[in-house]
Amino acid sequence: MAPGAFDVPVPVGGAELVPDALLVPPVGIGPLGDRLGYGGGFFDRTLAALEPRPVTVAHAFELSRVATTHPQPHDICMDVVVTEAGVEVLTGGRLAPSSARDARARIAAIAQARRLPRSRTG
Repeated sequence: MAPGAFDVPVPVGGAELVPDALLVPPVGIGPLGDRLGYGGGFFDRTLAALEPRPVTVAHAFELSRVATTHPQPHDICMDVVVTEAGVEVLTGGRLAPSSARDARARIAAIAQARRLPRSRTG
């Protein structure tokens, strides 16, 4: 590790790792899987640059629900949202309640469509 921006330690050398799935912390979550982040745009820029795009799972509290985040074209919606009230998956452009079993099947389908390694997402 070596000091990076703002003296935050960063890895030196080694292979680059590209995730198959990301847990994304939202400040607010909208009905389209749209989210408010912490203001830097880091997740959206990272997700836009990754190919294939990882499965995205927002872990939020129900109290962080908002009517809309006013998503912009560059914003990337979450595939799955998990709160203390349950699991929702992005279906037809909107979040829909899902059982854990159905959510797992949906995540597997997303991973297959994005050609993510099966052994790491199943």
